Amino acid sequence: MDGPPGFEEKYRSKVCKLKKSLYGLKQFPRVSFEKFTRLVKKQGYTQGESNHNLFIKYNPSGKITILIAYVDDIFLTGDDVTEIERLKRNLAVEFEIKDLGSLKYFLVMEVARSKKGIVFSQRKYIIDLLQETGMSGCKLVDTPMDPNAKFGKKRTRLLTKEDTKG
Repeated sequence: MDGPPGFEEKYRSKVCKLKKSLYGLKQFPRVSFEKFTRLVKKQGYTQGESNHNLFIKYNPSGKITILIAYVDDIFLTGDDVTEIERLKRNLAVEFEIKDLGSLKYFLVMEVARSKKGIVFSQRKYIIDLLQETGMSGCKLVDTPMDPNAKFGKKRTRLLTKEDTKG
């Protein structure tokens, strides 16, 4: 490694010490994600084809574990509690992780739970955006719309185990 210009003249025989962290390198996110992907696949997860940040694992009894990675955040869910705990332990061996408990926010989505299910909302994001742009005092206005409008008949289906095989 060469020192920066002017370094040799001032320090001659001194050596530059690299930090153990790779965060400053441009290729860190790619290298780190490749390492993460190898580890998760080694644990039996299948990587999504259209979304490479999505990983799914089915156990023989039909339980599922889903992992979504975004930069340095991981959303881990499913009905296989044993697998989730095992994966967290294995990830902790290779990466510095912190379990933040039940999901409250992911990206700009707020997550609320009730007996009826889970609701995703961008309420907090919208409020913050309105405050940031100085528009939090704005009043609501009705937007006219045809109440009989049809927006399509196609229904989406849930992802199945067969969909993840490739």
